[in-house]
Amino acid sequence: MSDDTRPVPGDTGADDVGPDRQDGPRFRLGYVPGATPGKWARTWRERLPRVFLELVPVGAADVPSALRDGEVDAAIGRLPVDKEVFHAIPLYSELPVVVASKSHLVAATEESEHVAAEDLGDDVLWVPRDDVLFGAGTGRPGLRPEAYDDGSGTLVEPEPASTEEAIAWAAAGSGVVVTPMSLARLHHRKDTVHRVVDGAPESPVGLVWRRDGLADGVAELVEELVGIVRGRTANSSRGRGAPEAARPSKKTVGKGGSGGKGGAGGAEGKRAAAARRARTQRPRGGGNRGRGR
Repeated sequence: MSDDTRPVPGDTGADDVGPDRQDGPRFRLGYVPGATPGKWARTWRERLPRVFLELVPVGAADVPSALRDGEVDAAIGRLPVDKEVFHAIPLYSELPVVVASKSHLVAATEESEHVAAEDLGDDVLWVPRDDVLFGAGTGRPGLRPEAYDDGSGTLVEPEPASTEEAIAWAAAGSGVVVTPMSLARLHHRKDTVHRVVDGAPESPVGLVWRRDGLADGVAELVEELVGIVRGRTANSSRGRGAPEAARPSKKTVGKGGSGGKGGAGGAEGKRAAAARRARTQRPRGGGNRGRGR
């Protein structure tokens, strides 16, 4: 992922992104942990100052339900999603990193060095409940945690409740965590290090919204947001955010699509019309002397 799209912890852009919360229309944009909608929120503020952009933190696994239940109008979420239910525009893909204690061998490497997934073969890999990398059928590096008897005679594997807790366990030297870089930075601790892992799955992030059931006004605002995240300029003719001077006007666009009355298209049209009149007004007999009797 390039530096200009790399998430920065805390940069949500939640401050000053529209009019007062109680006044006027609003658009609710969800964002998952690690996502940083700040730069898009600032662009929204510049282009649609009359529509308040409310940034709503949403758990990665909760994005589909938040969209279906109308808690948010769109979301910066982890991909993939159910394409039968949601539209999704890929934004960027995050590199996976291993988080380990400062006493781990990983700490002896340079920050710019990568670690191979095979190098974690002797380490216990903690996979938290909110994990976004290792879904069903996805291979995992490292060792599975040792199962224990939960008191009922059933063996269960220890499972951290969250990425933050998993990193705390790794900090104690009991194992490692592999997670998207933004989450490693979000939950950074002074007693841990992180390095990019080659051979582990990446985590794509995208803009997600419902295919059906959006009110007309909300659908228009989603289109505005799509333009913003795609880098569409303010001079684009799409959406309400385009300046009036940049939008096509019947008064300024000629029939041929190039210029008005004083433009190149208008002058060309006048010359063509004059040529047609000259042909129709020419005497019929002037060029046919050899064909008469």
